[in-house]
Amino acid sequence: MDEEESRGCRSVSMSTFPPTPLGLEALYSLCRRIYPDQMNPLQVTALVKYWLGGPDPLDYISMYTNPGDPERNIPPHWHYISFGLSDLHGDGRVHDVSGPETPSGFGFELTFRLKSEPGETAPPTWPAAVMQALAKYVFQSANTLCVGDHVSWHSALDNSESRIQHMLMTEDPQLGTAHTPFGSVNFVQIVGICTEELQAAQHWNGPGVLEILKRLPGAGGPWLITDMRRGESMLELDLAAQEEVERGIETEGSNLSGVSARCSWADVNVQQLTPGAGLGKGEGGLLREGPATRPEPLDTPHLSQQQSQQIKAALKKGLLNTKPVLPPIRRCTDLDNNDNSYKKDSYDSSSSNEFGALESTELLRSKRLEGLHLTFNLEAGSLLPLAVRGRVKHGRHFTFKSVLGDTAITLVAPTVTGTLVDPEHPYVAHGPWLQVLIPDELAQAMSESFEVFNNPEELILPKTFVWPDHKMAITVVEDKI
Repeated sequence: MDEEESRGCRSVSMSTFPPTPLGLEALYSLCRRIYPDQMNPLQVTALVKYWLGGPDPLDYISMYTNPGDPERNIPPHWHYISFGLSDLHGDGRVHDVSGPETPSGFGFELTFRLKSEPGETAPPTWPAAVMQALAKYVFQSANTLCVGDHVSWHSALDNSESRIQHMLMTEDPQLGTAHTPFGSVNFVQIVGICTEELQAAQHWNGPGVLEILKRLPGAGGPWLITDMRRGESMLELDLAAQEEVERGIETEGSNLSGVSARCSWADVNVQQLTPGAGLGKGEGGLLREGPATRPEPLDTPHLSQQQSQQIKAALKKGLLNTKPVLPPIRRCTDLDNNDNSYKKDSYDSSSSNEFGALESTELLRSKRLEGLHLTFNLEAGSLLPLAVRGRVKHGRHFTFKSVLGDTAITLVAPTVTGTLVDPEHPYVAHGPWLQVLIPDELAQAMSESFEVFNNPEELILPKTFVWPDHKMAITVVEDKI
């Protein structure tokens, strides 16, 4: 036995290694064309692959060094590229088998561009952890990430004291679209943003915010490179940006039409909705799943798994959809069997029967409410101005999908079609889905009431808003309740 064998090492012919899977090779080939001098980049690898029971969905994350282009305000940076959201193998072990004319796997991979620090010789690995977390969300929810989507992270991406605590999605400026034997793959780039920029994206839209960031070298520049040391938001770097966002909200409204939230509702009588009856002190402001006062069991069924998936699929597609139409309703009698559609993040009604009619009879019953009390936690309540000003006042709809269970609350404008509500019956619960009609005069009154959210530090919780003429109240409670 020679010395190498005694140490457990031996020379192994490269021909003994299995060939690179075709889908992965197609993506590697694209990367080699962009980085011809980095044929063997540093790589984060899942030790136990997801398809073998490992915890990380991304098989690999390659990390390249990019010199940037100072003349175009593109600084040197690290470029991270994921492999695993698309179909790398084509044999069904992770994704359904598909052909070259269809999206591969989820149809995209993630990328991230991080500004490199002076003297930094190796890329930080924390972006790989962020990418794995986003990939887990995609695999577990089947929600894809699209250009313009935002992700509320609520902590510094690198666990530091940085102001960069949320993310927007954009198109990677170099990679474009890859074509593999198993379908096409887009590259969606993660962009780190401040809280103020997240709020602008929510109240207006992601693409508009991305365009502002692109023209500001200090906020990302043309390639939207994340700088974790950035101390100023785009609103501080460009004083005209705030006016641009406000103008966009007023003229275009918001593209965001649904969020996950902590919310519940109660069917209450008129007397309970008058000022001085106790609601002003937050009575009834308890977050729970479904209505606070439950109707008969037949009227509060749970969504089946199939219906929940339909809800998620339609809500996600509607994130970028601005058509003022709820999912189509197939008439049975005077009450409906509804194509429910909630979060993946909003509604998409481009097809009159996109998901097919629900065959289950669980949602055949609808209940008309005489009065209504809605309860939201503070994080969800802070989006009420967006829902009313950015959506309802522009003739659109907005949905709060409860993270506590099946409940969903949709605020709709009078011009939205395909709803269960009308001026005579403005509040209708269809199983766990509550639809709330907001007429123009109520929308204006709500907008004025919700101005208090402009100064959250002055907000005393629980806070209840009451509109007696409309038999409606909304209570906002602490996030921890």
